[in-house]
Amino acid sequence: MSAPGNSEREVVVVSDGTGETAAALIRAAMAQFNTPWRLRIFGGVRHKSQLRRPVDEAVRTGALLVFTLVDREVAKALLETAQQNGLATADLLEPVMSSMAGFLSAEPRREPGLLHGFSDEYFQRVEAVEFAVRHDDGANLRTIFQADLVLIGPSRTSKTPLSMYLAQRGYKTGNVPIVPGIEPARELFDLDPGKVIGLLAQAGVLETVRRARVHRLGRSPYSSYSEASAVEQELVRARRLYRDCGWRIVDVTGRAVEENAARILEVMG
Repeated sequence: MSAPGNSEREVVVVSDGTGETAAALIRAAMAQFNTPWRLRIFGGVRHKSQLRRPVDEAVRTGALLVFTLVDREVAKALLETAQQNGLATADLLEPVMSSMAGFLSAEPRREPGLLHGFSDEYFQRVEAVEFAVRHDDGANLRTIFQADLVLIGPSRTSKTPLSMYLAQRGYKTGNVPIVPGIEPARELFDLDPGKVIGLLAQAGVLETVRRARVHRLGRSPYSSYSEASAVEQELVRARRLYRDCGWRIVDVTGRAVEENAARILEVMG
């Protein structure tokens, strides 16, 4: 079937899991072409009755049907339906699985969803991400005590990115800003000091980052937000607060989020 008049081509992924593995491969392949395109993913397809929606979508747009289906009866039904509708297809899984079976002298289990199975670890990560979203930037302080760790620090010290990254690792992480002229939330002082990390950055770097933010937003969160002397004073006050409360310190300057996250976990033991 020929594609519709729109010059943007579509690839439809059909998977018995999440479809993200196939999608990643498609994105890598499409990076080699200067062609406008879009991707639709239909995950959790484990029965023939679930094939109608992705096939209808592919027929509507003249899409390429890419699939990763370990159940050969479902895969066979998809291929037959695609052929009847004149659709192009690509089976990403079976050629590799056949080669592996020959190499290992073993038959595959053909159980859908093994790669992205819903293990206890998966649900732990989901819970951690939800917690981090609810406790971002000082929100819901009444339940911050439930956190595995709490990040505090002046503005632009990577509190939110670090919280979300650590949550993806399964750690329930909250973050609370330190704002000039406002006393730190009392809930912070009730926490076990061992679960609190105070974030710092070099004054010159922090000033540059804040100036970029002011330029982007067109205004400052407060009057002296990006002034060098004010930034320096904020950092001095923050360091003093961390020391007085017995909170451990991580300087985030010059490192990527994953590097700082690793440092935080190292400091937490």
